[in-house]
Amino acid sequence: MNSSLKVKSINSANAVAEAVIPTDTLNQKLDKVTKAASKNVKIDGFRKGHVPASAIKQRYGKQLEEDAQRECVQELLQEILKELKVEAQALIGDPRITKFDKKDNGIEVEIELSLTPNVPLDRVEECVPEVKIPEVTEEDITKRLEDIASARAPLVGIEDGRRKLKDGEYAKINFEGFIDGEPFEGGKAENYLLQIGSKSFIEGFEEQLIGMKKAEEKEINVTFPENYQAAHLAGKPAVFKVKLLEIQTKGKIEIDDNFAKTLLPEEKDASVETLKEKIKQQLQNEKKHEIYNNQLKEILIENLNKNITFDLPDSIVRQEMDLLFRNSLVSLSKEEQEKLAKEPEALKSKREEQRENAEKSVRITFIIDAIAKRDKIDVPDNEVVNTIYYEAMAMRQDPKAIFEYYKNNNLIPAVKMAMLEDRILTALLDKRA
Repeated sequence: MNSSLKVKSINSANAVAEAVIPTDTLNQKLDKVTKAASKNVKIDGFRKGHVPASAIKQRYGKQLEEDAQRECVQELLQEILKELKVEAQALIGDPRITKFDKKDNGIEVEIELSLTPNVPLDRVEECVPEVKIPEVTEEDITKRLEDIASARAPLVGIEDGRRKLKDGEYAKINFEGFIDGEPFEGGKAENYLLQIGSKSFIEGFEEQLIGMKKAEEKEINVTFPENYQAAHLAGKPAVFKVKLLEIQTKGKIEIDDNFAKTLLPEEKDASVETLKEKIKQQLQNEKKHEIYNNQLKEILIENLNKNITFDLPDSIVRQEMDLLFRNSLVSLSKEEQEKLAKEPEALKSKREEQRENAEKSVRITFIIDAIAKRDKIDVPDNEVVNTIYYEAMAMRQDPKAIFEYYKNNNLIPAVKMAMLEDRILTALLDKRA
């Protein structure tokens, strides 16, 4: 036992310890690590396992000293935990050595430790706001039903040659684009079906088609956006020669039991009423998720942060502050970053601005983790992988590449935590719904 050890609990989640590692202890530990090294070290002129300690110390002295010091600190750490009466798994983050001064009598050491906090959950249910989900009206159901029917309706060509193209309708067109009088690659197509108002073409293109008649030809003037993906076209004015081949519009679908059966093939006796009931459930879920995600979850998080108080581990708060601080710097201009780099006090102040948000983030993480353990809620790893894959596909990116990026940058735990938080907040709100 180190007689110089002094341990002070700052609060339930933080402690600081001071001690002197005596020179005798360091020398004994150095002899031990040297002896252990002699069994494996090879030095020319000596047989393996028979290398004298003096030769090993001469060759590897600095490294052996560091190993001896490291082992002494580890043993000291075990004594600190005994003094605090906590298990090793209670440690959170790496202990922070704030002092390591070599003196004649040994090494003066100061170590800061953070411990997993005890999170009180007795007030969690009080934090859940009142849940009022808007009613689904008959009008809501009818509109959704009509939207579904319209989406499935076939396109019908309009034969009347005098009929003008309207917004929302479909135009079958031939077109060719020119820049400075020259055609450009990718600027030509035939029998292209374009929905007016879909904004799938350059701004201004679709609007200029409105009012055209079947078989009419027209020149359309547009300018490619400055950030256009094809760099050789970005920012350039273009002329498109367009011919309207046909105007098409959505046909009508009869909303009857047969239509319901096509949408609900697994339902034995599907009818319009069955379909309406399914739509009602879907709309109810949509309204619930909308009010949860846009309003109630944030209120619940604020309530948890405000009403569930406990000591936070300083090391974890510091890590979160650093993360938020780095993220805040990214949003600054290069000039602002360079200016801050020359002003240590301003830089320190900027980092300190992140403390409140960092403490909130850390507190909520611990609360969520504690509720998850209490209520036995988990997010399986395969769900996390599936979520990353689905989101990548939705953004039209390579799922495997995105997953590897998350994996290599250690982002998967953060995704899992976000999913767990969402699941727990939803479960708490569902109890009040």
